[in-house]
Amino acid sequence: MPYSKYLPRQMGSIKLATPGPFVAGSLAELVLVYTAGTFGIDDTGMVKVSWRTTSDFSKPQFTKPEAANFTTVEASNGAKLEVWYDRLNIRPYANTLLIRIGRGYLRAGDTLTIRLGDRRQGSPGLRLQTNVENKVELRTSVDAFAAYEFCELPEQPSFDLIAGPAASWKAILPSLAVVGEPFRLAIVAEDMWGNPTEDASGTLRFETSLPVGGLPDSVTIKKGDGPRVIENLVANGAGDIDLKVSADGRILARANPLRVVTSAPIRRYWADLHGQSGETIGMGTAEEYFHYARDKAFIDMVGHQGNDFQITDGFWKELNELTARFDQPGKFVCLPGYEWSGNTGMGGDRNVFFRHEGRTIRRSSHILVEGETSSDAVYTADKLFDALSGENCRVIAHVGGRYADVKYAHDGRVERCVEVHSTWGTFEWILHDALEKGYRVGVVCHSDDHKGRPGATTPGASSFGAIGGLSCYFMPELTRDALFEALRRRWHYGTTGTRLFLDVRGSFEQDVVGFSEDPQLGPARELAVREAMMGDIIRPAAVPMKLSVEAIGTAPLERVDVLHGTQVVQSARPFRAADLGRRIRILWQGAEYRGRGRETVWQGKLTVTGNRIARFAPVNFLNPERKVLEATPGASLAWTSVTTGNLSGIDLWLDKAQAGLLQVETNIVSGEVDLGRLADGKVEFDGGGLGRKLSVYRLPEADWSRRLTLEHKATFKGGADLPVYVRVTQADGHQAWSSPIYLIE
Repeated sequence: MPYSKYLPRQMGSIKLATPGPFVAGSLAELVLVYTAGTFGIDDTGMVKVSWRTTSDFSKPQFTKPEAANFTTVEASNGAKLEVWYDRLNIRPYANTLLIRIGRGYLRAGDTLTIRLGDRRQGSPGLRLQTNVENKVELRTSVDAFAAYEFCELPEQPSFDLIAGPAASWKAILPSLAVVGEPFRLAIVAEDMWGNPTEDASGTLRFETSLPVGGLPDSVTIKKGDGPRVIENLVANGAGDIDLKVSADGRILARANPLRVVTSAPIRRYWADLHGQSGETIGMGTAEEYFHYARDKAFIDMVGHQGNDFQITDGFWKELNELTARFDQPGKFVCLPGYEWSGNTGMGGDRNVFFRHEGRTIRRSSHILVEGETSSDAVYTADKLFDALSGENCRVIAHVGGRYADVKYAHDGRVERCVEVHSTWGTFEWILHDALEKGYRVGVVCHSDDHKGRPGATTPGASSFGAIGGLSCYFMPELTRDALFEALRRRWHYGTTGTRLFLDVRGSFEQDVVGFSEDPQLGPARELAVREAMMGDIIRPAAVPMKLSVEAIGTAPLERVDVLHGTQVVQSARPFRAADLGRRIRILWQGAEYRGRGRETVWQGKLTVTGNRIARFAPVNFLNPERKVLEATPGASLAWTSVTTGNLSGIDLWLDKAQAGLLQVETNIVSGEVDLGRLADGKVEFDGGGLGRKLSVYRLPEADWSRRLTLEHKATFKGGADLPVYVRVTQADGHQAWSSPIYLIE
């Protein structure tokens, strides 16, 4: 490298004059002063100030001094400067403010004063990154000789981001408990961006549908306390527990459903197996990542999946040491692994998990790994599966920046499931791809967290358009061995981040053949069975399967769909047509396409004539900066929102149930609906792209049941596999998918 001749300290220095800390997501003015080094900076030389690729800092703007994010740069000697923003630096610091010295130069000691969010002319400041992080770095590099060869400065400016005041609360229970056995309740206060916060206080009171031993009537939270955990709670009788948390007569949180049983050979454990920390493209350290999953998100199991081409041998060793230390059988499961991040055309992203530490990492490339590495690169997914042959591992097909092309390569010996949801969005199509190819895969949802918040990821203000997913695994105990067995048998369901309760079982009136292993993969022991759970493989012959489904939501349930392969064959709702009235839902969903840039920005307006909007509420608007605005009181609304395969919408409560005309105009698709004729049906408008559409339909005026049961009869007629599974949709936009039961010939 040309700059190897020079010391980085000869390139100058930069200081942050406003050191912080700042509240995450707040508006602030960041003042940086760069002092030129030994050589100054020549005419057309440059300075780059970069921040992390996945950070959701607002983009600087340079033309509106009174508006947010206005940014200026001034040279002490009056040199003319060209200043712009672009994603133009090496991963993981792509977001960059670029400053070119033009019609002049800098001598040693000359300065550049950079004001991000310059407030001198009325700007409120720059909107900072929305997630909490220690030492947010503004990485600065200099091209002193105008050769477009940049040298990073030896000391980089940084500041801390802390959580803001409490805006919401969570109450977290296990999904299953046994009578007489202890369990815990976790209470977490979060700021408006989903960061756990210590800026919370008050007396919290509890109300439960069944008695819970050890639960106090109330607890007092003081500022600085952080999450509150109440241990050694006991239920003395079987049943379903509904727990509410209130303060000053107002409900703050409602815990996820908890079922108490007299015995449980199979338990339910929640996991987020997929995310990464700042050693690759995420934020924070890997140790902080594991602490967050265990102590703030309160999940039972976690994995770390850094991009392989950024994992040095040193970090791989450190990561294995961390997973071994954090893994505590019976208390918390922590898996070693990595994300094989092959280019999409070479097979796309795969998550690789090992049962034990010390295994070889086989990278998709060495593009960002310097020096010698312990293994050669494996460039294609089929070669990856070859390399993993004989390893004690599991693989999950993932959709991220790159997406897994399961039609290009798949190996059922290790790749037992597909990830249909993460903070990147919802990707039911990857399950459909697998089913169309005849693969027998289960369904998982994880976060692919990049913000240091595994198990509780929110999208913030970035292109990550969804809440991070969670998966519920059916296991006899909380150990790695049990998790690997659950992955092998596809005993799990995935959600878009909610801990709803889902039970899906098949039953037969006489013995049918079940399998201990997928017979596609070699010899499998046959078992005489009369019951099946999600993920099982059954040869029923002519015996029909009765599918029994029970769902208990964390919000009112909108519907449960039963699918055979890719087709919906039955739908159920926990309300009747007679319950529908003045509430109208306008829902939009979908994505641009499968790859990067899949997010669809919906800019919309709706108008009601011949009726009046009494009130309205957003549905699944995940970015607090994107709001529904009342354009004309009682008559029209306007909004901007983002979907990446998931759902978003608006509910209207009208003065009259059966009157008026609804006109919806968006940049994607528009249409109008005669509300007088909208009964119990649904009007849909196709928006092109990948599953994009806009729907209009009625819902009950007040919140309704969170519980739904249904039965469905499935008869296998021979030929190709019949995968039978369910999709749950809640009124708040959250969804869940069971792993299929496979009926085979």
